[in-house]
Amino acid sequence: MFNPTKYQIKSVATGNVCEDCGWTLDFKGEEKPSLVRAIYENKQLEVKDHDGLYCYADWLPIKRTLKCDAKPVTYKSEALAEKLGLKNLYITFNGYFPEIGAKMRTCSFKETEAYSICARLGEDKKDEVIVVSSAGNTARAFAQVCSDNNIKLLLTIPEDNLDALWFEKPLNPCVKVIATKSGSDYFDAINLGNIACEVEGFFAEGGAKNIARRDGMATTMLSATTFIGRIPDYYFQAVGSGTGAIAAWEANLRFIEDGRFGDHKAKIYVSQNRPFVPMYDAWKQDSREMLPYDNDQARLDANSVIAKVLTNRKPPYSIAGGLYDAMKDSDGDFFAVTNEEAEQAGLLFEELEGIDINPAAAVATASLIQAINNNQVEKDAVIMLNITGGGEKRFKENKEIFYLQPTRIFDVDASKEEIKEFVKKMF
Repeated sequence: MFNPTKYQIKSVATGNVCEDCGWTLDFKGEEKPSLVRAIYENKQLEVKDHDGLYCYADWLPIKRTLKCDAKPVTYKSEALAEKLGLKNLYITFNGYFPEIGAKMRTCSFKETEAYSICARLGEDKKDEVIVVSSAGNTARAFAQVCSDNNIKLLLTIPEDNLDALWFEKPLNPCVKVIATKSGSDYFDAINLGNIACEVEGFFAEGGAKNIARRDGMATTMLSATTFIGRIPDYYFQAVGSGTGAIAAWEANLRFIEDGRFGDHKAKIYVSQNRPFVPMYDAWKQDSREMLPYDNDQARLDANSVIAKVLTNRKPPYSIAGGLYDAMKDSDGDFFAVTNEEAEQAGLLFEELEGIDINPAAAVATASLIQAINNNQVEKDAVIMLNITGGGEKRFKENKEIFYLQPTRIFDVDASKEEIKEFVKKMF
């Protein structure tokens, strides 16, 4: 029998603390927009004897456990490390890589958030529909987890990203998808999801504001730090929203409080895929606020990068406790990677480490190469490279693959009434 994890909720902006009312995403009445953070009763992490993500239950805001045998796997690199001249390169692999025990069937670290968020759901939500907006990988992860555990799910996704909804077998009909028309982007899918949430019985997953999303993604840092035996010196990841990097920073702060893994902060080194680099541009101008970005240009740029999952136009960058704060506090930096650089890095990783990686992970690998060339990391530093997705090619070998089809595709200017009327009849 699983005992729910004990924790409280804290506002990053004000320090206010309260009990979690079940699905708290922010403190009502506070003037300054802020993320909330889970404050766990267990200050020291005890890694449980569990095959999947719930081995880290001490630092997950969950009420139950689900069917789950997947988690991030960390190992020390030899071939890539030698090629790059690094002595202590640790790879945290999220995906399908049987040789190292990595079992994520959707081949993405978005499974870490799906297993955490769905395990946070209480009895009060069992008859309601959770709404998740995605550029691809998040949708696939939630679809698989909700299908396996019979949880009602509505996905909203751009039509151009529907090829990300692949599975090894047909899904439970409790999972449904609607899309925004070709030429739209992730931001349009978010708008569609927001409208769906106005329908009674539908509720938003919450994105970066959901502590379960961030603390699920933080298991990558939990995996690396407990494997290495200390907090890394550098943390590399490609970002669309930056939520995974925020999560790593928060986990780092918990490890400092734990007291057994060091008292330093890993430098958060994150990257975006050119030409879609709005957070990179803001950071390089030392601006907490995002810079103006024309909607049509943003859609054009989003559809011209190979790592389409990195194309969030409204990321949690400026908000208190968001990516800007994480990078400032950790003395981090931002990198911009071209499609060609990412493709070359992905091929290099596959050649040397023996497994294919997804485009976002290739962007992260390319940023590590940039940092080495720029002398921004020491050759003997302890470096964590978060491979946020990989093994898709390996997983699909000799399998018939099924694609989840949308129930309907909406124009970006479809009326609220039209959308809501359709959504009401879906489940």
